[in-house]
Amino acid sequence: MAFGKKNQAEIKEEDTKIWVCTSEDCNCWMRDNFRTNDNKKCPMCGSDMEEENKVLQVVENNSLYYKSQS
Repeated sequence: MAFGKKNQAEIKEEDTKIWVCTSEDCNCWMRDNFRTNDNKKCPMCGSDMEEENKVLQVVENNSLYYKSQS
């Protein structure tokens, strides 16, 4: 029986465009490729959202809606 580190897949990260709520009382943010429309309002509180960049793990959006918008 061998005890050692398991081979773990490398986690790919990249600079990702996100939208962040401007309200001080809300901490909502979302990836740009998961937005469902061009509305720049927070889905949680209705405040304006602003564009930022953040290094995040790569997550592909395979939804039909996103593909039709690209």
